[in-house]
Amino acid sequence: METVTLYRPVGLKEFMLIAAADFKSFPPRLSWQPIFYPVLNQAYAEQIAFEWNTHDEASGYCGIVTRFRINKSFIEKYQPQNVGSTGHDELWVPAEELEAFNQHIQGKIEVVKTFLGDKFVKPEDPVLAGMVIGNGREQQR
Repeated sequence: METVTLYRPVGLKEFMLIAAADFKSFPPRLSWQPIFYPVLNQAYAEQIAFEWNTHDEASGYCGIVTRFRINKSFIEKYQPQNVGSTGHDELWVPAEELEAFNQHIQGKIEVVKTFLGDKFVKPEDPVLAGMVIGNGREQQR
């Protein structure tokens, strides 16, 4: 089976939900989030994690870049969307299709990099804290 590597910048709360699912799926969207948007390259995921999540209280002042592989034939129905600059490419997956999307993830969701804002407070769980801080870059690019 051929796979494609995608990235997803998340905040601390979403990361905790991913961990609770044994790094095998992304949590359902909230009522005000109609779209799940994985991005097509790590640089764009890092930009979002650094520029948005580290300044956002709801993200725990922490931007975590995740990477995962997904069945290529499944995601071909989602056309890449460019949302601004060159390289700002993402897929728009309707929230109601996220469960099916999750079923096509191959392997586990990995943490590749984190960015920690000035107000970041590490998780109480030492394993999760190590995953976040071990990959962390405090307000650096």
